[in-house]
Amino acid sequence: MARALALAAQGRATTHPNPRVGCVIVRDERVVGEGWHQRAGEPHAEVFALRAAGELARGADVYVTLEPCAHHGRTPPCADALIAAGVARVFAAVGDPFDQVAGQGFAKLRAAGIECASGLMEAEARALCRGFLSRIERRRPWVTLKLAMSLDGRTAMANGESRWITGEQAREDVHRLRAEAGAVLSSSETVLADDPELTVRLPIADEQNWRQPDRIVLDSHGRVPKTAKVWREGARRFWLTADAPAHPVANVEMVALSADANGQVSLPAALAFLATRDVNEVLVECGPRLAGSLLRANLVDELIVYAAPKLLGDAARGLVRLPGLTRLADHVALEFTAAELLGPDLKITARLAGKGS
Repeated sequence: MARALALAAQGRATTHPNPRVGCVIVRDERVVGEGWHQRAGEPHAEVFALRAAGELARGADVYVTLEPCAHHGRTPPCADALIAAGVARVFAAVGDPFDQVAGQGFAKLRAAGIECASGLMEAEARALCRGFLSRIERRRPWVTLKLAMSLDGRTAMANGESRWITGEQAREDVHRLRAEAGAVLSSSETVLADDPELTVRLPIADEQNWRQPDRIVLDSHGRVPKTAKVWREGARRFWLTADAPAHPVANVEMVALSADANGQVSLPAALAFLATRDVNEVLVECGPRLAGSLLRANLVDELIVYAAPKLLGDAARGLVRLPGLTRLADHVALEFTAAELLGPDLKITARLAGKGS
């Protein structure tokens, strides 16, 4: 199963909106076939593994990271392919909660006399498919909040200058995060201040391993101009507002959502909408106000902070805006989960305390 998970991980930046799945076929204690799902609409992991195994699949054991599908989508059911191949046993790391599968894959296999079991390395499989599982089970994408700061917690000088606080390796890592998430979300404040592209810019040699992410802007009052770089073609684009903007942009999906008490787009409503558009994961790159709002609303699943060994002083702009905190006991508690050096910078990964993985 560990090998199947390693294969599945090769689809981190390409399978959206499908889950990342790997498959290994073993007969007589020897691997006879393996495969992984590469892109939506293309064959699933089991199909690649069965092709590699050929006749050796008959009577073999199958290790797959997700329950085999039982429905006709863009491709035929993998459960049917496994039955036709005559495999003996199927071990899945985790069941598929998608309503057209949800145990039906296992049921088909058992009805054909194939032994099934699940739960082997389940935690690892869930982590790999966290976005897909979040969309299906919680009806919202997995949310990663990305921030970059100086060592004294500053994101830009008082005049807005911020390029570059972090080094080249940290910035390249952000592009990989964008590719893996498959969607990038920002606020009108950030777009108006910085006019970012929110695209993936990695070496051309790596292009087959990623696609341009969806670009999403929270713009409660439709302030972002139609000339903003974020609206350029090359990916799906979503303009989420509380008031319909007066200047539509061609091929940009504009959606007016419910507003919160402050007249801003409701964050839960925005995430629920994105789930209906098959968005599995969202990388949030924004300013201090939206970052603070997401944290206070308990909507951040993972926090990634790049800390540069620089001091910018107390006149520079802060990292997160958290109004209303007057006592130490009111703090937003985090748990560090990882830390690594990227060139001169420190990459810190955390989650909200008590939230789990």
